[in-house]
Amino acid sequence: MLLSNLPAGRGERRLAFAVIACSTVVFLALAPFAKVQLPPMPAFIPIYQSALVINDLITVVFLLGQRQAARSDALAFLAFGYLFTALMAIMHALSFPGLFAPAGLLGAGPQTTAWLYMFWHSGFSLFVMAYAGYGAAVGPGRPRRRVVLIGGGTVAVLVGSFTFLATRGQTALPVMMHGNQSTTVNHLVVLTVWMLNLAALAAVLLRRSYSVLDLWLLVTLCAWLFDIALSAGLNAGRYDVGFYAGRIYGLAAASFILIVLLVRNGGLYLELVALRESDRRKAEELRRLSTVDPLTGIANRRAFEEALDEEWRRTMRHHTPLSLLMIDVDYFKRFNDSYGHVAGDQCLRRVAQTLAQLARRAGELAARFGGEEFAVLLPQADIAAARRLGELMCQAMREQEIAHEGSAVAPFVTISIGVACIADLPPSAGAQARDGASDEAPGVPGAVWLIETADRALYEAKLTGRNRVIAACQDDVLAASALPAAEMRLSSAA
Repeated sequence: MLLSNLPAGRGERRLAFAVIACSTVVFLALAPFAKVQLPPMPAFIPIYQSALVINDLITVVFLLGQRQAARSDALAFLAFGYLFTALMAIMHALSFPGLFAPAGLLGAGPQTTAWLYMFWHSGFSLFVMAYAGYGAAVGPGRPRRRVVLIGGGTVAVLVGSFTFLATRGQTALPVMMHGNQSTTVNHLVVLTVWMLNLAALAAVLLRRSYSVLDLWLLVTLCAWLFDIALSAGLNAGRYDVGFYAGRIYGLAAASFILIVLLVRNGGLYLELVALRESDRRKAEELRRLSTVDPLTGIANRRAFEEALDEEWRRTMRHHTPLSLLMIDVDYFKRFNDSYGHVAGDQCLRRVAQTLAQLARRAGELAARFGGEEFAVLLPQADIAAARRLGELMCQAMREQEIAHEGSAVAPFVTISIGVACIADLPPSAGAQARDGASDEAPGVPGAVWLIETADRALYEAKLTGRNRVIAACQDDVLAASALPAAEMRLSSAA
């Protein structure tokens, strides 16, 4: 949701109407005193118009950003309306008599600033009417650079033309000022400009539904009407109450949209931070769910393969040992047949917890490989250290004393373990592993050598009586390197 398409809520409507009501009350209170003369303060003009120009230019940047996001060229009209007011304010300040030069810069004459003020305040109303008439239709999203160049160029031409007309062509224009006093022509021109701004207000009011931007644009136009009435219509000339009060209204009008943009942008930024944090937590939870086995609570096959790939690359790079334990629960099918699948799930959870408690060093990972088979990855561990840990795991499972009447090796659940270490691979296998595949098993990642070797050792442990640890020998390594992966997985499951 953007400022241009975000519907105005009830609370925001009340706030906007309260601002309009307060502005109206202040205007009615100041109107009777508009012609009261006050001391001249030439410094007021550059202070006021510098703030006005800065506000307008910042608003232009925000509105062009909204236009790019909303893909609505209507916002471009409004943005360039603010650009027009900023440039006209600069021209008005440069030509103001007694500010930078006795008669003003740019070849200004006694009528220049008065006509620049009228062009300035009528031009903005035309941009607003173009915005209201264009509607909120989504366009094809023209490139921002092209929009800025065309729109900025058009505004620059308009500002230059009005400035030239008010300076070089001022003799062709009706006289609006005698010194610091307004003429009758001035009041007629002011009435025309005021009616143009009233038409712009009506155009925004006639839009079918108000967005937040539309609502505060109404507030801006109301303040703009009060600005024109006080500083050019009800007053007598320069440096009276109307002159000062009207320009303060103009500064307020320039600030309304900017303040709303800043507040809303800050609110959206806070929402973005909250959403980003929520997405981060969800991503972490999703990653945890995608790498944790839901039954046992330890790493799943995917997490194991990722860790194995990472540790394998580290081993190949630094020539450090890497060991793997392949573990199978003895006679688990008989356990399920005797005690049921619920008890079987509980048994697998206890096995997983026992393995995870013993594989606690940095980098060690206990994972469920599939079914009743587990794997434990042991970086920086040689074959002897891996075998010792396997013996501890077998002993720990026996000490659990989970009853298993169907076991042929013990009255309780036991495990068989096959151990392999990458340091024991022959040079030819190691070279093939570094290339990522062997000729006999094309396309198989190099780390599969380790799995196949541990699988063969596990198969040997099951053949020789189960409930034991068998470390891969040189013959196992050579046999594993000669067997395709699919054949090895079948023989291990037998």
